[in-house]
Amino acid sequence: MNTVIVSGGEIHLDLLKDIYETQKPQIIIAVDKGLEALHTLHIMPNHIVGDFDSVDNIVLEEYQNNLQIEKHTYHPEKDYTDTDIALKLAIRIASSHITILGALGSRFDHSLANIHILVNALEAQIPCEIIDTHNRIYLVNRSHTIKKEEAYGKYISLIPLTSSVEGLTLTGFQYPLNNACLTFGKSLGVSNEIVEDTACIHLTNGVLIVIESKD
Repeated sequence: MNTVIVSGGEIHLDLLKDIYETQKPQIIIAVDKGLEALHTLHIMPNHIVGDFDSVDNIVLEEYQNNLQIEKHTYHPEKDYTDTDIALKLAIRIASSHITILGALGSRFDHSLANIHILVNALEAQIPCEIIDTHNRIYLVNRSHTIKKEEAYGKYISLIPLTSSVEGLTLTGFQYPLNNACLTFGKSLGVSNEIVEDTACIHLTNGVLIVIESKD
């Protein structure tokens, strides 16, 4: 079951429309202000999640009165962010793939936290990615391949989420590695490029943030 989460950060409507039309998600979860983007494109969510402190009241009322939508309302003073709650909901309803839009934006604290919460999907062994107009971001803790023709952009950056990533081997990249250790405080993994049809990432221990980027 393919799930798309539309969060309250920066959302480009053309990207949202493209993801909706190409992925044809079975489940759409609107998070707080992300509801307004869906409303603009006349896309009906299956779930709405959040404290709704930043949503236009007229838009919110329209969706809250729709009996076909499941509502998950939380107090603003809660322990988890709205996007975190939405992701855990997507995992709980047995999603097979999760795409998160609106997870990045001007609030860097939220952007960073949203990358960190991807570990919940990783632990549940559910492919999960954050996408905006310039980046596709996901976590890797085992072997992973990227086809050059399917990469989101020219640049591939690998940043450790854990304190170290051990046994890192890269093939098919401009800058290969063999059994390397990537640690905090070093920029070794930033701005690599794929030079073969397929690039492979292999590690023996730790978790990598993989960022496929366009200029």
